[in-house]
Amino acid sequence: MDKNGYVYADNAATTRVCDEAVAAMMPYFGELYGNPSSIYSFASAPREALANARATIAKIINAEPDEIIFTSGGTESDNHAILGAAYENAARGKHIITTQIEHHAVLHTAKRLEKEGFTVTYLPVDSEGRVDPAALEAAITPETTLVTVMAANNEVGTIEPIAEIGKICRERKILFHTDAVQAVGHIEIDVKAMNIDMLSASAHKFNGPRGVGFLYIRRGSKVRRLIEGGGQERNRRSGTENIAGIVGMATALSYAHEHMAEEAARLSALRDKLMGEILKIPATSATGSLTHRLPGIVSVTVEGIEGESMVLLLDLNKIAASTGSACSTGSLDPSHVLIALGMKHEVAHGSLRLSLGRYSTEEDVEKIASTLPGIVERLRMMSPVWNN
Repeated sequence: MDKNGYVYADNAATTRVCDEAVAAMMPYFGELYGNPSSIYSFASAPREALANARATIAKIINAEPDEIIFTSGGTESDNHAILGAAYENAARGKHIITTQIEHHAVLHTAKRLEKEGFTVTYLPVDSEGRVDPAALEAAITPETTLVTVMAANNEVGTIEPIAEIGKICRERKILFHTDAVQAVGHIEIDVKAMNIDMLSASAHKFNGPRGVGFLYIRRGSKVRRLIEGGGQERNRRSGTENIAGIVGMATALSYAHEHMAEEAARLSALRDKLMGEILKIPATSATGSLTHRLPGIVSVTVEGIEGESMVLLLDLNKIAASTGSACSTGSLDPSHVLIALGMKHEVAHGSLRLSLGRYSTEEDVEKIASTLPGIVERLRMMSPVWNN
């Protein structure tokens, strides 16, 4: 809760930039503003900062520094990985496998490829949002060149069996990409142990700045570059690097990784307490897996009312929440994730996501838990579909 009494519970959408990252970034807005691609000595400090950030991030996910490409965020990283792999390997095959619950940065990119003559298989998930590795293996054809499955879902928090999927893809010599935007900084990721060929991440999901992210591409993977220009990032992604943002991202990720175990335990306890309180409200249900779940995400459905109405009334009570993916909350369509989990449209419309983060407190949870029941009661009294 901030000094004005506002509770921020939408950390899956974006997070507050941590103080450590802000402090690390400041010099690169001022005295250390040189272009790292320049050869003169004034650029040496930014160039060294770029190298150090690359090494820091690589170590955290068990990659090599030259396998890390800096981008503008998760959406660009997803596009680069999927389009780059599809185009570069098209001569070998034009079949791609993904899931029905991916972020739109993946789903819309897959739809684009379908328009360009590629075939895409959208795997179903179970009622908890988990992909069956056996179903994925059965979907592989001689034309399959890429599998892309998210590490953890942004709406319901379900963690996917990434290591099992990676093993299948490596054995079949198929490139495996994971959108790990919600996972990096919150759960352990080891790209070598999990047989991950490409991984997308975004700084603003782990208390880094917005507008910067990274893409891991395993050395030797055939992936076409998409952005032409000055040849930065070893000629894989042109454009002058955002040094301040990259330094902030590496600092935030380093802090998150160092405190991951204790923070996961703290957030899981807050999450479970909040979930338990919400589920005391009649006709509410948890969505997603209760065992394979991100530490900070509470996802529920409340029957008889619209999720948007809950979010608006929570806001009037100084609580920030979401109905699901923040990138599409302007849409009145039910969540594609909840529909894929097998929910009826009318139930999916009553979805609510409360995502906790580094700055969430017990006091925050208590305010949400004491405020939401009254909002639900008020909305149900006005609902034409709720049996009062």
